Amino acid sequence: MVRGFLVLENGTVLEGVSFGHDSTVLGEMVFTTCMSGYQESITDPAYRGRILVSAFPLVGDYGVNERFALSDDIHVSGLIVREYSKEPSEMYGKITLGDHLKAHKIPGISGIDTRDLVTMIRTEGTIRAAIVFDEKEVANVKKKFSGKKDDVNLVGLVSLKEIKKINNKKGISVGIIDCGVDRGLIKDLSERYDLVMFPYNVPAKDIKASGIKALIVSNGPGDPAHPDVAVTVNTVKELSSSLPIIGLSFGAQIIALAFGCKTTKMKFGHHGCNQPVKLGKRVHITTQNHLYNIDENSFKGTGLIIDQVNVNDGTPEGFSHEKLPVIGIQYYPASPKYEEDSFFHVALDKMTGVSK
Repeated sequence: MVRGFLVLENGTVLEGVSFGHDSTVLGEMVFTTCMSGYQESITDPAYRGRILVSAFPLVGDYGVNERFALSDDIHVSGLIVREYSKEPSEMYGKITLGDHLKAHKIPGISGIDTRDLVTMIRTEGTIRAAIVFDEKEVANVKKKFSGKKDDVNLVGLVSLKEIKKINNKKGISVGIIDCGVDRGLIKDLSERYDLVMFPYNVPAKDIKASGIKALIVSNGPGDPAHPDVAVTVNTVKELSSSLPIIGLSFGAQIIALAFGCKTTKMKFGHHGCNQPVKLGKRVHITTQNHLYNIDENSFKGTGLIIDQVNVNDGTPEGFSHEKLPVIGIQYYPASPKYEEDSFFHVALDKMTGVSK
């Protein structure tokens, strides 16, 4: 049994047991409220560079299966859980979560009171943390927190490097600016459209030349106002008057910046699958993963109108342009298989002229 230590920038040191790869990592610590879907979470590109804390106490009970992965890689820097299930159900396969983490060289620690961690994050806000396995390294890691925070372009780490076309023989093409898109969205869209996927830093002229009917700016990790992502903001700004555009989560923030809104870092973000969003007279329970939000006071004069809000904290969850076919939502769209009148899919069908 290998001991592991979770070291926080506020001086807290917690001891647990390793169940992943024994390597030192640093990152911002966030929590997810999902009761299941741990594999989807750790493979979501929008979690790139985060140390993820599971609010649900038991993790790993159904193992790992390729069909649950949202990408080819594990994007979290580390995983913290209360209790790790060493002998998962064989219903979905015999690969354990621990073996999966080890294969991708990602550390995991169990035996931590994650209720206390969640309370701490909600009280103090997102906290920088480190995972180490040598107690002698704890003091050295603490010193690193006093230095300058990393300012990595996380989108550049997860985005495509070149244009990719997916011919599904549908006759109508939709474009995706890949800021960290997940497999689920690609699969849902492929049932209706041919797809053209673009790197986050693609020039507007390449998108114009592709012949797409509408453009999606995908979800992704990090700060939408990062200097290296300004190229994406400028591309959206250039295309917004000539092409229908939908932004998802990070992508919605990119659109908002393109129209003159401001984004701010949230205290602890929205991470999980139970965020209530009010749209008209209905409340939808949504999946979200973002640490930044659009400042509601910055919408004035931009042409964007807030039309969806978070029931818990009142923050903007969706907007549309008063004249242009441009919309944004802060949550992940529900699959039409599970929600027939999914706002995202209905809006995209209308933009492209596709009927159900």
